[in-house]
Amino acid sequence: MDVICKYSAAALAGAVAFSSTLTSSTIAYAQPSPPPSPPALGGPATPSPAPQAQGAPPTKNAPVVPGLKRAVRAAPENADAGLARIIDRPHTIAELEAGIIALPTAPISAGQSGGDTPFGTIGRGDATMQVGLHVLYRFHRQLAVGAGAIFAPFPTADPEYGGLRDLPRTHSRAYYFFGAEGRWIPLHYKYLEGWVGVSIGGVVIADRFATEAGDRVPTILGTKEVTVRSEGFAAGFQVGGNYYITESWIAGANFRGYQWILPDTPRCTSIGDCATLSGSVTALELGLTIGYRLPL
Repeated sequence: MDVICKYSAAALAGAVAFSSTLTSSTIAYAQPSPPPSPPALGGPATPSPAPQAQGAPPTKNAPVVPGLKRAVRAAPENADAGLARIIDRPHTIAELEAGIIALPTAPISAGQSGGDTPFGTIGRGDATMQVGLHVLYRFHRQLAVGAGAIFAPFPTADPEYGGLRDLPRTHSRAYYFFGAEGRWIPLHYKYLEGWVGVSIGGVVIADRFATEAGDRVPTILGTKEVTVRSEGFAAGFQVGGNYYITESWIAGANFRGYQWILPDTPRCTSIGDCATLSGSVTALELGLTIGYRLPL
């Protein structure tokens, strides 16, 4: 009897131990880690957070990489968009110009062919430095109208013009143009643009004759210089290009060809000094410009 009770107690203890082990295993397998919740029907899946470097503080929004900004700015399509944003808005432009004007068939005298420029003589006619100012209104990305004034501040001079040896005289010829102009700007590439246009207006030519000899006297008794002016009509074409340094500053270059229509009969003074240009005269101009843009 005692033996049966001992075996029964041992069997009961073993059954309890086996039942405890089975229960703990079942609970462990019955509670696995929950899978990620699927996205809602038709909605985007929630992206998993990007891993961070060890020790780095957590941030909500990562800063934009500066190198990426430079790469985007360097993209051609962004440059074209930047130029479009500038030129699509109506604006005015003031341009300062410096260059050279040349009259290929009209020297100021037989002894002064080629003119006088910082680069030496040019051709067989007259050539000299010129400066000017242009004010333009650009109301459309391809169209601009305005006005300009150009003159030659340092005209070519002939120190041995006519007269006797005891009466040295000089002769110089200055040019002044004022008129209207229009430009058609069909070419746009990044920060460059090309244009063609026309220009019409009036031109004034001043032939100055000066006598170097003699004593100085009050101006009421006369002057040693006499000027013969010729006025005429000027019309021509122009072509050029611009580069946008910034949104406000523009650099450019242009070439213009004019035909001057002057009186057929030149004017003369009482002592025989006459204008040296008459009829139809061809003038060529090459200039560099720097402009300032003012949006409206």
